[in-house]
Amino acid sequence: MIQSFGDIFKIEDLRKRVLFTLGCLAVYRIGAAIPIPGVNSEAIRALFESHRNSLIGFLDIFSGGALGRFSIFAMGVIPYINASIIMSLLQGAHVLPYLDRLAKEGELGRRKINQYSRYLTLFLASFQSFGLTLAISKMPTPGNIPVVNNPTVGYYILTVLTLTTGTIFVMWLGEQMTERGVGNGISLIIFAGIVDRLPSAVMGMIDLLRHEQTTLVQALFLLALALVVMACVVWVETAQRKIPVQYAKRVVGRRMYGGASTFLPLKVDQSGVIAVIFAVSLLAVPVTVIQFNPSHPWSQKLLNFWSSGNWMYELLYMALIIFFCYFYNSVSINPNDLAENMKKWGGFVPGIRPGEPTAQYIQWVLERITLGGALFVALLAVLPDVLRQSFNAPFFFGGTALLIVVGVALDTVGQLEAHLIMRHYEGFLKKGQIKGRWFNVGT
Repeated sequence: MIQSFGDIFKIEDLRKRVLFTLGCLAVYRIGAAIPIPGVNSEAIRALFESHRNSLIGFLDIFSGGALGRFSIFAMGVIPYINASIIMSLLQGAHVLPYLDRLAKEGELGRRKINQYSRYLTLFLASFQSFGLTLAISKMPTPGNIPVVNNPTVGYYILTVLTLTTGTIFVMWLGEQMTERGVGNGISLIIFAGIVDRLPSAVMGMIDLLRHEQTTLVQALFLLALALVVMACVVWVETAQRKIPVQYAKRVVGRRMYGGASTFLPLKVDQSGVIAVIFAVSLLAVPVTVIQFNPSHPWSQKLLNFWSSGNWMYELLYMALIIFFCYFYNSVSINPNDLAENMKKWGGFVPGIRPGEPTAQYIQWVLERITLGGALFVALLAVLPDVLRQSFNAPFFFGGTALLIVVGVALDTVGQLEAHLIMRHYEGFLKKGQIKGRWFNVGT
């Protein structure tokens, strides 16, 4: 393993990609620490500490503390993710035939759709930054310390422009990391923000032990539970349902092709962290609306409902995760296309007729395994709230953050290994081993 990491820096192209990715993450973390001018940092910190167990506090963790500092990257990639959700819903529901035609035009169509997503990101970032600026200026803080002293029109214009520009820059930074670095840039930005909060969570647990607000037995139990949950996340993220595929023999000229046995791998959790990120982004929309008038009574009631630990909020959160797991699979996997391609090349599933019956069988298997993966992710997402209420645990002991960290880490390591193997290096796994070998779900 150590030798494989050393091989990364022996390959010039891979070394440049890794260093470029690390440099972009460093730029993001520096920007996340630069506050908006004219804001009382102490009041901002007290405000977010009072809302630590609400969705606002969760979004602060998502941004790596940038929202809690009210920095120039305070909104992070949330507007971009919301724009991606809207574009995906429009394509999946076939609302705009023009988008359907673009999706079938290959790389050129994909670039056009990405361009429309950027325009929509700009609009959403402007809207959300205006609401966030109003909320920060008017939201009551502990001790009634004003966040901004006598905000002027110039302050609002400057802050909205700064937040919008910061979001567009982070979006561009993530796209550059995806194109010229290693891994998915947007996911790595969220990954870096969550990992950045890990030391403070560990120190929080040490403070709880020091002030005897928790016992050593409880702390050890939480640590063991975190390791078990991490192992379960790795198991589910690498689990596959292998559908056997047999290819018939056929003669082309003087050569005989086919006759091989292979399989069609379907991941149990195909969406990975995408479903969780989409659900969180959608839950953030009502919070954005509340920000325009945070002192109104109905705003306070809605904010209380949107607090972690409320069973209705948790049910809605789980339902959205399950929905987006199925929605992502419906967009990314087309059983009819898979069955048609198998039939074209002489492949068939043993015991299943080619064509439409094969497509129905793949769809049935996909729906069944997706349900298990979606339920696991949904239960994992509400685990931190249960631990926080029962054991006063830090956020990092399980839950969405752990799912994102493990999922992004597995994806990034997988891409690094692909680069190493392509250039005839050994990779992170020993020779003769197959990635995910111990985590396959039997047929």
